[in-house]
Amino acid sequence: MKVIQANCRIQFTPEDIDFIVSTLGKKAADAQCLMALLSDEETRDTILDDESLLRAVLEYPGCLRVSDHLYFYVVVRCVLRRAGIQTRSVADYVAEVLCEFSRTERTRCLVPGRKEPADYLFEMLEALESADERTSFYIRTHIGNHSLFWSGVFPDHIRYRAEYRGSPGMRYYEALGQANFRVASDHRLAERYALAPILATLAERFQATRLALNDVAQRLCSLGDVELPFDKLLQAQ
Repeated sequence: MKVIQANCRIQFTPEDIDFIVSTLGKKAADAQCLMALLSDEETRDTILDDESLLRAVLEYPGCLRVSDHLYFYVVVRCVLRRAGIQTRSVADYVAEVLCEFSRTERTRCLVPGRKEPADYLFEMLEALESADERTSFYIRTHIGNHSLFWSGVFPDHIRYRAEYRGSPGMRYYEALGQANFRVASDHRLAERYALAPILATLAERFQATRLALNDVAQRLCSLGDVELPFDKLLQAQ
């Protein structure tokens, strides 16, 4: 069982650093100074908020050779700030959720003692009934992450299934995500993994976070659409 943590920023690659420096360090002296500043956590975070970096990530003309961690952090940080969620650790956590869930195998809830992964929310809720303390925390955070990912990145899929197949709709995903993030935030393991305030924020601001991710999903589906204005993503920052 892997608990997703707010560690997206510490997984940047050398290529990510090179991209940041080449984007923001116009002169050799500036580049050297920037490299030094990136080693300082507080300064690094200020650099990552630079609008020029966001613009470069979104409008790079060729093949963007940066990691998922840099891409998702920069974009998620932007849309969450726009939604009024200013805490960087929350953006870090949500970006890491997107990184993990972009791999199909990480969307599956692996429960000890269960032969097959719990792929559906009702299976995860069923598994909670007999789960021990640690497994319970893992399942609840997974339910929250699962609900946020699907309602944030694939809202049209949820609406389609609700309308034509009678599947749970958006309110169900929001309610389930909020409830499980809230319970997980009070778990002792949330303190151990430094997730308590992050999960509490996501419980309180689940809908706002979900709507912010809808913007990310729109951007991901429109990477080749030159008509999608950059200023739309920056609006109200």
